[in-house]
Amino acid sequence: MATRLGPAAEADLTTAATTAAIPASAGTTATSAATAPPVRLWLQPAVIALVVVAAFVGCYVGLQRNPQPHRVPVAVAGQKLSGEIRQVLGDTVDVHRVADAATGRAEVERRDVVAALSRGAGSDRLRLQVGGANGQSTTTAVKSLIGAYAHGSDQRLTTVDVVPLARFDARGLAGFYVAFGVTLAGFVLAQNALGLANHLHLRHRFWLLSGVSVAIGIIATVIAGPVLGAVPAPVMPLAFALSLLAAAAAFTTKLLGTYLGPVGVPVATLLLLTVGNSTSGAAIGPDLLPSAARAVSALLPPGAAVRAVTDLSYFHGAQAVQPLATLALWAAIAAVLVSLRPRLGRRRRRAEA
Repeated sequence: MATRLGPAAEADLTTAATTAAIPASAGTTATSAATAPPVRLWLQPAVIALVVVAAFVGCYVGLQRNPQPHRVPVAVAGQKLSGEIRQVLGDTVDVHRVADAATGRAEVERRDVVAALSRGAGSDRLRLQVGGANGQSTTTAVKSLIGAYAHGSDQRLTTVDVVPLARFDARGLAGFYVAFGVTLAGFVLAQNALGLANHLHLRHRFWLLSGVSVAIGIIATVIAGPVLGAVPAPVMPLAFALSLLAAAAAFTTKLLGTYLGPVGVPVATLLLLTVGNSTSGAAIGPDLLPSAARAVSALLPPGAAVRAVTDLSYFHGAQAVQPLATLALWAAIAAVLVSLRPRLGRRRRRAEA
């Protein structure tokens, strides 16, 4: 006698038969399609990495390929000599005519110019006073230019370094490395703070960035100054400048990460660690940079910091106000914009509701 199955049993048998009829490869294909990540997830980190390496190598190597002097400020004593220098050297130098050699030296020591040229004891002798603390690339360019003029006019040239570099900074790169390290520390600090957004209140993150920025500045100052003797600036002004740099880097990175999301950190890498440091004017003097790099050199935090460190170390802070103000503005504006982000988010949500 045939046994009739119930409706539920018939449905189970039908499902089993249908499943058995489907090829195994079809099931695998469906699973792979469901779990395959979008192309964007693969593409974004790859493109970011390639852009960063291209920018880094292009900036650091490219700027050193063929630096050319452009309006390097030089004080020249006497109307006749200044006219000759201006005519022979053209736009490579920016001639500041001064009354005598002593006035020219005073301008070098105030960092109004990088060198001062005057007549020596005889009519066929020239005396060049340079500020070696302006960096090897700049002083080498000035010596080469004035040397070429002296050779062409059959005159003897004597060179004296009136603002020499510190004993433990023979190449004049200590300020660059200090600024790079402090910028990197501020960047890493902000990168970690971005990951704490769900764990720390915004106010506490502000205290974290501000407090650690001060600590970064103090530690960098103590190591580079009293411990290693490579940066002879007064401790307190130098610590203030480096704390401002750390805060500017930290709050700028936080700003970009907050507003741009995952892309913000690579953008901060390009802005601060790549373009900012390569155009800072330490490895290649600002007067030897291409026009585009020269335009942003003093406006970005690393370039402003290098100028402040050099001024405080060798020129009694004569030109330090502007770079310190630049650092303070970067830190303050970035902090204000970060603090406005929650308010803007609430306003947008209310508008959408």
